[in-house]
Amino acid sequence: MCRIIFSLGLLILVSGCGDPRPGVSEEVLEIPLTLEIDRFDLAFDQMEPAGLPSMKSKYPYLFPEQYSDSIWLAKQADTLQQRLRQEVRKAFPDFGGYQTELELFFKHAKYYFPETQAPRVLTLTTDVDYENRVILTDTLLLVGLDNYLGPDHEFYSGLQRYIAQELDPAFLVSDVGSAFARKVVPAPRARSFIAQVVYYGKVLYLKDRLMPLAEDSVKIGYTAQQLEWARENESQIWRYFVERELLYSTDKQLGPRFLDPAPFSKFGLVFDNESPGRIGRYMGWQIVRSYMDKNNTSLQEMLQIPGEELFKSSKYKPPK
Repeated sequence: MCRIIFSLGLLILVSGCGDPRPGVSEEVLEIPLTLEIDRFDLAFDQMEPAGLPSMKSKYPYLFPEQYSDSIWLAKQADTLQQRLRQEVRKAFPDFGGYQTELELFFKHAKYYFPETQAPRVLTLTTDVDYENRVILTDTLLLVGLDNYLGPDHEFYSGLQRYIAQELDPAFLVSDVGSAFARKVVPAPRARSFIAQVVYYGKVLYLKDRLMPLAEDSVKIGYTAQQLEWARENESQIWRYFVERELLYSTDKQLGPRFLDPAPFSKFGLVFDNESPGRIGRYMGWQIVRSYMDKNNTSLQEMLQIPGEELFKSSKYKPPK
């Protein structure tokens, strides 16, 4: 996978690898924004037992009152927890490169959504709570670094491969993008499959704008091979959706089959095992891109358009 070199991130004014996207504008680069990075994971690891009250006072939102001090001290002394924190230190001895990427992300966010405030970033360990890798509020960004040790790390050996695949540091900023999208992309009101598909397409298109230097595979959480499969089979996938009259269906099983995280998408055909999961999100992405290519609509306006209406106006046609 082609990687973006952190030290060059702010100097590159053209797109990175993959499908060409607009680069970083001078207007975005000139936005004054610096993130405060707080390595809570290191502070907790190095804490002396007598320092726990001070830690609780500094980070009250990380120490729920229903848990006694003995639980936190036991957690710090636990050998497995110590190994986990050691692996995080090895993988993230310095957070400077990620800070650069995150600052560029939030500059884009502030450019398109001026009310956006730069959050305070706290890094921590979460007992590999991969379903909550990042948590974004109006003032805080919590990043569970133990969820980004690499897909082949021994701590992930008990996880299904499609889950472990996304526990890669390459996806850290993209996960922040997903968390931000949940704040600004309205949930679909219609229950149709196409409304759900377009919703996820909006999320991915938002990443096009907020992460213009990132590869498409990183934005959607695919490997390069999975993204290539989606591109090569886009026409066949679309034909399947249309011929089986799925677009306006309200069948709740279509979500688990084509939108939810899964080892593969479920067409009920011989190539199922070759397909990546969440293929409906990829299709929604292409629909939204088609819409934005054909309409003079701002990003904010597009996000508010109902999914079914956007689809009809997109005049989407898959490549032959």
